[in-house]
Amino acid sequence: MEGKAKAKYVSVSPRKVRQVAQLLKGKGVEEALNVLHFSIKAPCHVLEKTLRSAVANAMYGEESDRGGRGAEALAVKEIRVDEGPMRKGIRPRAMGRATRIRRRSSHISVVVAD
Repeated sequence: MEGKAKAKYVSVSPRKVRQVAQLLKGKGVEEALNVLHFSIKAPCHVLEKTLRSAVANAMYGEESDRGGRGAEALAVKEIRVDEGPMRKGIRPRAMGRATRIRRRSSHISVVVAD
């Protein structure tokens, strides 16, 4: 059985999220949750929430045949981090100039499977 979850418009740069997502690929759900829970990186909270949602979708979803059994047999099959829209702004600089500020956002997709 497979469970999917998405987190869209997360206000963390995709580059930062990908650094943490690389740690989780191919690991079991329990181990991945431990890595996320005890890490101090910024996107860990959002990734942990999304992973827990994917596990719940796999266990209790509409086409699930697991019947609420444990999540220890599940593993992280795929984590995908795409760029979301950028909020743009301007910061004043010296001699009347201005520079662009790009506040990046991410779309995170997590798939867990047996």
